[in-house]
Amino acid sequence: MRVLVVGGSGFLGREVCGRAVARGWSVVGTCHSGEVGVAGVEVRRLDVTDRAAVVDLVTAVRPDAVVATPYRYGDWAVTADGAAHVAYAAARAGARLVHISSDALHAGRPEAYADDDPPTPIFPYGAAKAAAETAVRVIDPEAVLVRTSLILGEGSKQIQLCRDALAGRATLFTDELRCPIDVGDLAAAVLELVGTDVAGPLNVAGPDAVSRAELGLLVARREGIDPAGLKTTTGAGVARPTEVRLDSFRAASLLRTRLRGVSELFAASTGR
Repeated sequence: MRVLVVGGSGFLGREVCGRAVARGWSVVGTCHSGEVGVAGVEVRRLDVTDRAAVVDLVTAVRPDAVVATPYRYGDWAVTADGAAHVAYAAARAGARLVHISSDALHAGRPEAYADDDPPTPIFPYGAAKAAAETAVRVIDPEAVLVRTSLILGEGSKQIQLCRDALAGRATLFTDELRCPIDVGDLAAAVLELVGTDVAGPLNVAGPDAVSRAELGLLVARREGIDPAGLKTTTGAGVARPTEVRLDSFRAASLLRTRLRGVSELFAASTGR
């Protein structure tokens, strides 16, 4: 199996690259300005906003599958247009496409979102992810769109945000619920999906819904930090999704990879 990981220098991209190499696959990982930093990965520079460059690279690499993880918060050209360029190039090459999407494309509601619930974005990043999905589905109906949530693990931006809030350098919302997932679980699920014919949106997230503030308390407990300094607020008046629970039952039934919840992840990391 030859796989191209677009966005291989990102948090999830590196994990996907490493696990693909461990499987004995031939792996090409792209980066824009950073480094992939994974042994056994052939690294290529790529600007996903340059459609011709994306097509040329995919044509040269000739992958069996493409895992598309690139995004840049606040940058429509990377998040939306870049996704469309990758989908076009993958379809043109006849490669299986696993596109990484996000729960950010939902507005939030008390009920959990099913796999096929349509996007209802309420802020620019969510709109960009929704546009990316629309483009991918039109260009390559056979692609699977992995809708995921907060990605945890060593080096996670989400964990660092919690540490910053505990130190008084950031603020966490008490009413912004998500379903965090471990980066290793997500990467393993992505690689499993490469070998399937699953198409369309698929929720791949943990089973536990927690607020960002609750996640901060879990980080404090795990790392022995006094939670008294944790800065929190509500999302009142802020144009961001609030309660976004992803129902990942279908993914859990399709995949061998077990999608662990945040309570299990933190219990394991503290030895309880």
